[in-house]
Amino acid sequence: MSAFRYWPRMIALVDMNAFFAAIEQRDHPEWRGRPLAITNGEQGTCIITCSYEARSFGIHTGMRLIQARRLCSDLIQCPAHPHRYAQVSTAIMQGLQSLTPDMEIFSVDEAFLDMTHCQRLWGDAEAIGQRIKQTVLKASGLLCSVGISGDKTTAKYAAKRQKPDGLTIIPPWQAAEALSRVPVTELCGISTGIGNFLAARGVRLCGEMRRLPISALASRFGNPGRRLWYMCQGLDPDKVSNRVDAPKSIGHGKVMPPNTRDRRVVLMFLQHMSEKVAARLRRHGLQSACFFIALRSRRGWLKQKRHCALPTSDGKEIFTLCRTFLAECWHGQGVSQVQVTALQPCLQSRQPDLFASVDRRRVQLNRGVDRVNRRYGELTVAPARLLKRSSMPNVIAPAWKPFGHRQTL
Repeated sequence: MSAFRYWPRMIALVDMNAFFAAIEQRDHPEWRGRPLAITNGEQGTCIITCSYEARSFGIHTGMRLIQARRLCSDLIQCPAHPHRYAQVSTAIMQGLQSLTPDMEIFSVDEAFLDMTHCQRLWGDAEAIGQRIKQTVLKASGLLCSVGISGDKTTAKYAAKRQKPDGLTIIPPWQAAEALSRVPVTELCGISTGIGNFLAARGVRLCGEMRRLPISALASRFGNPGRRLWYMCQGLDPDKVSNRVDAPKSIGHGKVMPPNTRDRRVVLMFLQHMSEKVAARLRRHGLQSACFFIALRSRRGWLKQKRHCALPTSDGKEIFTLCRTFLAECWHGQGVSQVQVTALQPCLQSRQPDLFASVDRRRVQLNRGVDRVNRRYGELTVAPARLLKRSSMPNVIAPAWKPFGHRQTL
């Protein structure tokens, strides 16, 4: 191997290209090179993601299908296949782990790789980038874009500079200059709110951040503010972490028919979400004593936090909270969306509370139901009310990860 300049820190960001759409085009050769939009089932009216061919017409994620068809009459609608996407994501992540154990799965289609200690093994940044792309192609048959730099933020920015199928390398000693003319809001983690805070202080471009004392950000945002100051100068101190933190919440939501006023339909959706949340809690050995319940009306969200006497993972108890919420907060107005979320879930205690009244029959029933549903499919066994539940399939949230708590769709 010829001599090369060893980087003191080398971080790569792997970013799949229009991931869901690319999988569908791979599996359906007749769709390759054609505008394609992924929706949540055949009934879906909102675009989850779309192919690059569709994007060339101005179609984008979140656009309504009817509007997209006005831009492209030949647009192909494809219902999402979330479990297929999950399988491909898992295969990609397992392939990348063969390159380095220092990997942070950032989302369903993104991962950070710390290649610092692999440079003698795999070569320089160019060789490493090509090896990453070959690994992804072998694992999935798909192309990806890769950004390589000396920190996570610059690597992520680099990956988006050439899409699809790009490889962008920004050596750490060139990072500050490469970012100097980039608007701060283009960096991952800097929202419009933070961008407005910085703009009010004369910082719109990353290169202008040096003018602002780091203390101004630290006093407003604490340690994350200090990180922002370094990020804009190509010096993001955040490390690649393969630790998966315990979830801060576990929730499910679904879109209902527009302007739903039928109480039976609303109850069905609430029970559906209650059972899904409960099943996920049990799957990970978790419970919660606080639940966020919400319905979306034309005037905004009707919402409430409801508390159990003791932590639970039983869908029946969660649904009881939903009934109380409905009686107190809903007065028959039209609603179009439902949400049930377990807040601050904790590990289920093996030692029951001294004064807790445990319904052992419910515990045994839930265990049996979970075994059947894991084998034959979600909600194969479910409350009778759910026989008429929505046929809309599950979707993968952007934060989905193939390892740890986020494995469940």
